[in-house]
Amino acid sequence: MNTYRLTLLAILASLAVIGRIAFSQIPNVQPVTSIIIICGFFLGPLSAVLLAVLTTYLSNLLLGMGFWTIWQIIAWTFIGLISGVLGLVQNKYSFYLLVMFSVISGYLYGFVVSLATFIVSGKFIPYYLAGLPYDTYHAIGNCLFMIILFPVLSIIFERYKKKWLNTKLPTPK
Repeated sequence: MNTYRLTLLAILASLAVIGRIAFSQIPNVQPVTSIIIICGFFLGPLSAVLLAVLTTYLSNLLLGMGFWTIWQIIAWTFIGLISGVLGLVQNKYSFYLLVMFSVISGYLYGFVVSLATFIVSGKFIPYYLAGLPYDTYHAIGNCLFMIILFPVLSIIFERYKKKWLNTKLPTPK
């Protein structure tokens, strides 16, 4: 991993942390999941995992640490791994596929974080069902952030690939 990639990951982490703090008054609406998906798709699973850990740790330093921090790291790492594999498998990507994956990721994130309550209290179903509206907010937020951020960040990743990897990304359909 070169210095330019680490710098790119640091910038993405700061964007995600600032976005998470800026939208903290709206329940479960945050750009973190979409940024991790875009990063994983373009830079691979390892970069997405690093971004997920860094973003979760830094934002929770400001918003509050707890036992849920580990589960947030697990959820966003899992989402980053899937998007990284999706990026490796897909030669020609569809923007709509990434938007759909971001919506599904909102519910996946809520499911994984709800497992933390099961470990602590032994009750999963009531907690998960009570959290479904918030997971829906997360899914809708992911969709909107993906629509807004993907065109901008894809240009940055295109420049990165062209300059540092001498490869061209496929154009979206």
